[in-house]
Amino acid sequence: MSALQNIKNVIVGLTEEGQENEPSDAIGYGLSLAVAARAHLTVQAASPRLVVTSALGGGLVRGLVAEENRRLDGLSRAVADRVLHDAALAGVACTVASPQLRHQDVLAAFAARARLHDLTILDSEAHTIDLDRELIEATLFRSGRPVIVVPAGHDTFAGRRIVIAWDGGAHAARAVNDALPFLRAAEAVEIVSVVGEKELPTSVAGAELAPHLARHGIAATVNDLALRPDGDIAETLRGEIGRFEADMMVMGAYRHGPVRQWIFGGLTQSLMEACPVPLFLAH
Repeated sequence: MSALQNIKNVIVGLTEEGQENEPSDAIGYGLSLAVAARAHLTVQAASPRLVVTSALGGGLVRGLVAEENRRLDGLSRAVADRVLHDAALAGVACTVASPQLRHQDVLAAFAARARLHDLTILDSEAHTIDLDRELIEATLFRSGRPVIVVPAGHDTFAGRRIVIAWDGGAHAARAVNDALPFLRAAEAVEIVSVVGEKELPTSVAGAELAPHLARHGIAATVNDLALRPDGDIAETLRGEIGRFEADMMVMGAYRHGPVRQWIFGGLTQSLMEACPVPLFLAH
């Protein structure tokens, strides 16, 4: 694998929601990626600020909430301290922040911070209704920057073999462009299209993407996959990830309409819930 280039600022985000020593593979992944890219690492370990409504009143309730806020703040600060220590040992320049904010402010603040970085790294979250899942969505759709979603068990960056999920759409094109530093550094790249998902114009088929990548110095193979009889596109892609022994998948992310903005499109959601490798997503 060649050296990663043109990645200078990497940010990792997590929310501390009360579990002591809660694992975060995104931190280790982000730190090792920063080492590989010789990039600056920023880590925001936020905690939600609990608020007592006037209807609940009561000094006892307010005291319990204040105590829990102090505990959550302490946990996020402990994460930040560990990151600074680990980054110093790895020789990585690192900035940390551990803000305690209201729920929506956690999302808005992190999306704004992500705009000033080349890449965001977040832990995968299987549950649709969860602050960490909302953090992924907010960053993808509000920051204008790509996101790597890291599943459990991947605490070290690897990018030797990369699969591109290509459907010819604008989101896929954006993801490929944003992922060029990784694609150039990879030893093997495969463009995968699922035949039967939709009819692709010849001009945007996988075979047409390959010459574009070749002009960037990326030798990519093309593989048109037959859609499974059950019509499960995500499972078709998971199977190819295993066969190709990929370290990463690059794909475009989309979501449903404004009535259900917090739910990703079906394919994106399905892969995030159970993907064997980190997902490089762009919108």
